[in-house]
Amino acid sequence: MTLTVDRIGQSPANAVEHGGDGKLVMFLHGIGGRRQNFAAQLPVFAETFHAAAWDARGYGASDDYEGALEFSDFSRDMISVLDHFDVEKAHLVGQSMGGRISLDFYALFPDRVATLTLCGVHASFGEFTEAQRREFVDRRSRPLTDEGKTPADIAPALASHLTAPDKNPEIYAQIVASISALHVESYIKTVEATTHYDRSGILGEIKIPTLVVVGEHDALTSVEMKRDLASRIPGARFEIMADCGHMANMEQPQEFNRLVGGFLEEHRELAR
Repeated sequence: MTLTVDRIGQSPANAVEHGGDGKLVMFLHGIGGRRQNFAAQLPVFAETFHAAAWDARGYGASDDYEGALEFSDFSRDMISVLDHFDVEKAHLVGQSMGGRISLDFYALFPDRVATLTLCGVHASFGEFTEAQRREFVDRRSRPLTDEGKTPADIAPALASHLTAPDKNPEIYAQIVASISALHVESYIKTVEATTHYDRSGILGEIKIPTLVVVGEHDALTSVEMKRDLASRIPGARFEIMADCGHMANMEQPQEFNRLVGGFLEEHRELAR
């Protein structure tokens, strides 16, 4: 299967890797990610869908940008992607921050979403006080801004926190490489914008098929946290994936592709 990379939008432009024909499935990476996190998904889903994975603004091969980030800027960027592909409704598959983008996009543009797949996602940082927000941002930015470290320096420890205890060395190396490629300034902007994110209020209003996936060893979004999220979405399907942590699509790609592929096939025609 041939995959190509398009640059979509202006100031900033998003790099979008895609291939296949049919209904569009958009794969959206997490805060330490890039489109290559879906290397085990794109060629598989491109056999039966038009499968696409982007580098969000300020990530991977996408452009950096001036000024602060409003979290919904990601959603507005995605409108450009759907319009570029002449798609009215797409299936969204979001991992971690990509799932938060998916929920935000649904809140803003519900008529453009066919289904939601939320993997390793929580819906709100709204419980944070201003002091907690500042501490959260400082803890993640200080090594890069004050201690002279690079993304490659912090990547091994972060990657260990994202994987199951019995990590696959090859997958662990891919996650380290992903974090090592972060654009420092854009990453910090994302961390700051994330602390103001709260889409918990829309969960009960979601009217489209939704699949919620969690790794049994996910240290960031626990099984119970994700079970609660799924219980708040009418009719949501909840799946626990064995032997993986936060990066379920990378750690157990065959099982992830089976679960998500079956769900999307069931609701294929909702996209257009």
